Amino acid sequence: MSEVSTSSTTGDDATAEGGVASTAVDGPTTEDGVATRDGAATRDETLAVPLAELRPSLEAVLMVADQPLDTLTLASAVGYPSEEVTAALVALAEEYTEQGRGFELRNVAGGWRYYTREEYAVVVEGFVLDGQRARLTQAALETLAVVAYKQPVSRARVSAIRGVNVDGVMRTLLARGLVEEAGQDHETGANLYRTTNYFLERIGVTSIDELPELAPYLPDMDDMEDELAEVAQTAAPAPVGQTEAGGDTVEG
Repeated sequence: MSEVSTSSTTGDDATAEGGVASTAVDGPTTEDGVATRDGAATRDETLAVPLAELRPSLEAVLMVADQPLDTLTLASAVGYPSEEVTAALVALAEEYTEQGRGFELRNVAGGWRYYTREEYAVVVEGFVLDGQRARLTQAALETLAVVAYKQPVSRARVSAIRGVNVDGVMRTLLARGLVEEAGQDHETGANLYRTTNYFLERIGVTSIDELPELAPYLPDMDDMEDELAEVAQTAAPAPVGQTEAGGDTVEG
C-alpha cells in the first residue's frame, strides 16, 4: 500500500491551529478564498438568509403575505429546498385541520395562503362588514357570474344575457380587480373579459374548472315547457266572439 504524501509549506498557510499541517489545493479560488476544481466551487453557495426552523419560518412569512405565495417564492424566503417546503406546507395544512383551528392553509390560485375556515365565515363577515357596505351589489354579482361561466366574453354578450346594460357594473368589477381584459373578438373586434386570479383567490378555488356546475340550479325542462305554454296562452289573442272574464265580448 503506497503512502500519499503532501508537500509542506512555510508560514501561516502551512499549518492550521494546533500545529496540524494543512494540504494545499492547486487551482483557482473564488473571491472568498474557496478552492475550486476546473473553475467550479467545491461547496454550495451560501444562502442569502440565515436558516431557521422550517415550519415557524413558513408561518411567519405567510402571516404577513397579502397574496398567495408559490413554493419557489417561499423556498427562497426561508432558505430551504422547494421539496422540503412543499412537504412542510402540506403537513402544516393537515395539522391545522386536525387541531380544529379557526383558519386553514390552502393552495389557491397557484400559491399558499391562510384563510378563515368556512364554518367561521359568519363571525368574520359580521366583524369586517360591521358599519360598512363593502359587498358587491346584486347586479355586480350577477354580472360577475356571467363572466365567470362564459369567459372570455364581451360586454355586449353579458348585457344580452342579463337583459340590461352592464357598462357601469363592468367598470366596477374592473376597478375591484375581479375581471380583466382578455383580448378582442376576431369577428366583432369587441373587447373580451375574463375573471382574474384575485377572483379565484376570493372565492377559494384554484381554477375556473372548480366552479360548481350550474345544471343542479337550473329548472327542469318539463317545468320550463309548462311555464312557456302558460305564457303563450296568456299572450295569444282571444278568438272572435269569446267572452273575457269581465263578461264583455271581444269584437272581431
